[in-house]
Amino acid sequence: MSRALRPVLRCTLALATVALATTPLGAQPASRAAKPLRHGFAVDRLARIDSMLDAAVAQDEIAGAVALVLRDDQVVYERAVGWSDRESQRRMTPDAVFRIASQSKALTSTAVLMLLEEGRLTLATPVSRFLPSFARTTVATPTDTGVSIVPARRAITIRDLLTHTAGISYGMDASVRARYAPMGLGPAAGFGWYTADKTEPVCTTMDKLGTLPFVAQPGEAWVYGYNTDILGCIVERASGMPLDTFLRTRLTQPLGMRDTHFFLPVAQRNRLVTVYANDSGRVRRAPDGARGQGHYVDGPRVSFAGGAGLVSTARDYARFLQMIAHGGRWSGQQYLAPHTVALMTTNQVGTLHGTTTGFGLGFETTERYGATGSSSVGTFGWAGAYGSNYKVDPAEGLVIVFMINQLPSGTDVVSRFQTMLYSALVDARATR
Repeated sequence: MSRALRPVLRCTLALATVALATTPLGAQPASRAAKPLRHGFAVDRLARIDSMLDAAVAQDEIAGAVALVLRDDQVVYERAVGWSDRESQRRMTPDAVFRIASQSKALTSTAVLMLLEEGRLTLATPVSRFLPSFARTTVATPTDTGVSIVPARRAITIRDLLTHTAGISYGMDASVRARYAPMGLGPAAGFGWYTADKTEPVCTTMDKLGTLPFVAQPGEAWVYGYNTDILGCIVERASGMPLDTFLRTRLTQPLGMRDTHFFLPVAQRNRLVTVYANDSGRVRRAPDGARGQGHYVDGPRVSFAGGAGLVSTARDYARFLQMIAHGGRWSGQQYLAPHTVALMTTNQVGTLHGTTTGFGLGFETTERYGATGSSSVGTFGWAGAYGSNYKVDPAEGLVIVFMINQLPSGTDVVSRFQTMLYSALVDARATR
């Protein structure tokens, strides 16, 4: 090395030493260009969801779907993919109308709690106050020789119905199905929960139900069934108006949920998504009737099933969830008090529903991180028989709605969607 270069080398080494000394250990080099974010979500990671949904349609796994995600009331992701009706080449749109089945339960539960706040009932009120046939209910109990029908040990209450701890199933159980069928329930009602084809009011049907045996003693088990349909009748009798009128005038219309109905207006029939089925790895159009397309346009329009009867859109349902997420208040109107919403969204059943998930007054609750994917503890939600699903994650400010009408679904696309969504949330507020 020449003598002329030695001072330059000493200077360079000195500068490098200073740089190392002033750089924190473990520091990461600055990125060349910051990746764009949308309300805390990485845009490039959200794009992976697009690819997954497109592939699910292309591979004949689903016919179509609508996904909507809000964070702090701002749209993070909204996508309509595939077909609303594949045979007629009608594309899916963000405002497509879906059968939401058991997603109806949250709205009916809200209606009951509105009446509770008005003093028309309490959580301890016996159901028999509104439905006399429930004054002396019975339970089908397995024995060594078959099934024994025994009296219920106590009265069923409003709380039992809201938490699904009344012991009331959908009548598909082997111990009771033969008794339910002649009453038009259980096997005679599609999958048990379907009543859109009935020509009698829901209270008439629920009065019959009260004479049939249930499958567990009140308060002793979490049993999914007609609980919320009974609550729909109670709303009618406590308020003095049909359930569809109560929901429309007290909840959906004030909230701006213009596309939420028990039966779709005939003029809008082309907005109703076709039901598909995937039970063989490929999508096919489901048949007509209760197990397929149903009676949500041309049905008798008589039975308003609070447990599974509504149709809605992703945008409408998200609006309802926003109200719940805001402590019962939306656009200047208080629908429920914050403490009532807390009751709805807090586990009320101990470990009857499970050790990692609970159940409030109308919603499933996440009790342990990892119990429902990546959802934060405190997340609440539920799903519908046609495959639709929703979650509210208060810790992250998220409202997540995924709409699909596929029965059986034959796909885990909802689970993949939710996993990929949380994987795109890089500016997280809660990680457990």
